[in-house]
Amino acid sequence: MDFNAEAVCANIVAWIRQWFEKNGKDCNAIVGISGGKDSSVVAALCVEALGRERVIGVLMPNGEQHDIDMSRLLVKHLGIRHFVINIKEGYDGLLNEIKTQLGEVSRDTTINLAPRLRMAALYAVGQSNNGRVANTCNLSEDWVGYSTRYGDNAGDFSPLSMLCVREVKAIGRVLGLPEVLIEKVPIDGLCGQTDEEKLGFTYETLDRYIREGVCEDEVTKARIDRLYALNRFKVRYMDVFPYEA
Repeated sequence: MDFNAEAVCANIVAWIRQWFEKNGKDCNAIVGISGGKDSSVVAALCVEALGRERVIGVLMPNGEQHDIDMSRLLVKHLGIRHFVINIKEGYDGLLNEIKTQLGEVSRDTTINLAPRLRMAALYAVGQSNNGRVANTCNLSEDWVGYSTRYGDNAGDFSPLSMLCVREVKAIGRVLGLPEVLIEKVPIDGLCGQTDEEKLGFTYETLDRYIREGVCEDEVTKARIDRLYALNRFKVRYMDVFPYEA
């Protein structure tokens, strides 16, 4: 399937400009910087659209982050203003209080608390800096629910939600991002596994299935379909009772 990365990149840049004209004229773009391809591409797109002076990066380690040098490389490459907000004290304090009240918590609770706190931090930075928060999820992740509801899947505008991983990488190259950021092995930083290890299939396989409808392995196809069905609720607004007065 042909993908014109140059044209799509230009269209996203134009869309970001139009979105800010309508929803935050003269506001800043607030981008959580993980050091991976998605946040790197979103930040670079915002710089192209708004200028580096209107883009603020936020690095949010939870204690020690072994790959934070990738985040620092990105903000230096783009020349954008940034803050480092360590969420560990808040994470530990809230988790301990929850454990005190509940007795015990699930593993998923401990995993998903961090991205929800990071999103709270992004909105705090945004409210104090005339900002609008960028969502950095891509289509491939959203397709199988590989995001945290009201955590990394939140935001005010989303440049990449209709693009799969291979397309995001292509746009990163159009934008001239360092290859080490584009090809950095995606690790969620939450459970100690790479994305693909946790999913049980590669993004290459998933992207092909999304764009071409092809997945030769029936077990993998069934797993993707199951994840898709289970996680549709994450990418829509909350269900609302349809009362009519």
